[in-house]
This record gives sequence, C-alpha cells and structure tokens, in this order.
Amino acid sequence: MEGVAVLGGNVSSSLFLRSPPSKTTTTIIRATRHHQQPLTAFPSKSHLFYSSTSRPFPKTRCTNQSTNGTFLPHVIASLEQVDQTYIMVKPDGVQRGLVGEIITRFEKKGFKLTGLKLFQCSKDLAEEHYKDLKGKSFFPKLIDYVTSGPVVCMAWEGVGVVASARKLIGSTDPLKAEPGTIRGDLAVQTGRNVVHGSDSPENGKREIGLWFNEAEIVQWTPAQAAWLRE
Repeated sequence: MEGVAVLGGNVSSSLFLRSPPSKTTTTIIRATRHHQQPLTAFPSKSHLFYSSTSRPFPKTRCTNQSTNGTFLPHVIASLEQVDQTYIMVKPDGVQRGLVGEIITRFEKKGFKLTGLKLFQCSKDLAEEHYKDLKGKSFFPKLIDYVTSGPVVCMAWEGVGVVASARKLIGSTDPLKAEPGTIRGDLAVQTGRNVVHGSDSPENGKREIGLWFNEAEIVQWTPAQAAWLRE
C-alpha cells in the first residue's frame, strides 16, 4: 500500500491505493471512527458534563444537562449557599475613625451590606453576645470594653461570606494576623483588635437577630451583582 496520509492522529479518509485495502487498514479506519467523540471545554467524568457518545452515569442523567458536552455553571451556582454574617466595628475602631476603611474592604470584596447602624451597646446585650466566653477570666474586662463607646453594627450577605470575612479580619491577635488583613494592618493588641466577625453561619444568623430587628435588615439587589458572578 502507498500514499497513506495521517492528519492529527487520525487516518485520512483520502487514501490513494494501488491495491485493495488490507484487512489491517480497514480495522484501523473503523477503530478510529468508532472512538471519535465531541470534546467539551472541560473534559471530566462529572455528572455536570455530558457527551452524547459517553455517559459516565447513564442511570442518573440530570434533566438540566446539555446534550452537547457543555459545562453548566448555573448548576454549580444553584448549589452554592448564601450566608449572612454579623460584623461589628468595636469602640476602638469607631474612635480611631476606621469605620469607612472596614466597610470598604467588604464592599470591594463584593459582599452585600443589608444592615448598618451606630449603636451604644448595653451591658446585658454585650453579655448575651459573648455568653460563650462567660467563664473566661477576661470576660468582665471584655464587657467593659464593648460597652465603653458606640459600636457600628453591620449585616453582610454573600456566598461563603462567613469564612471569607474571617480571612479579611485576620487572627484574633493582631500581631499574628497576616499583613493585608484588617487586624494585621490596623491593630496591635488583642484587647483592642478593632472588629468582630461571626465564626459560623449559625452564629451569623443568631448575632444579626440579636443586634438588629427585622425592619432594620434590607433585602436589595446591587447593580454590580451581574459583574461579580456568572
């Protein structure tokens, strides 16, 4: 056999033969055609990808799947949980004029502000907020600190907002906080660490309910929302 052309790893359909194709050649052509499959942008065996010639989960095909092997980002987006977190600028942060700086960091990150107020915290409210620390030796001093001046209460919303806010805030000890975090940049002592952030989605809801009444929480859609997420 003469004149066999190979393009892109496949045997060309244009074969110039001086003699009838051998049995081996016919087998190669059939095998090549049998294994040709359309490619997806992100080859994967995940159920979020679907190929008409390859079904990794034939018995559990999702009705929302595309039949052309296209990645479906809206399926992933629908599975993401929107959380709420309570952020409070403590009296030292208010007195030092850091409120705008702290709000800006959360806004630039892309989270949505749903509640905001300047508030003088009572002793009873402070004790309820920090009730998990009631047995600690520093508890009385902590309550005096939080009630020593006005605080700024904020409710923020977004996907992963609780964990992300903790990273933005930084370690409880400002001297151990990474540069670029709020405490790493703006504080030097644990007893004056500027800001509080909820440590879990459950506590985020509890603390927002503690510091805000229902009428003070505003649900709205930021104009930038379409530019933050697909």
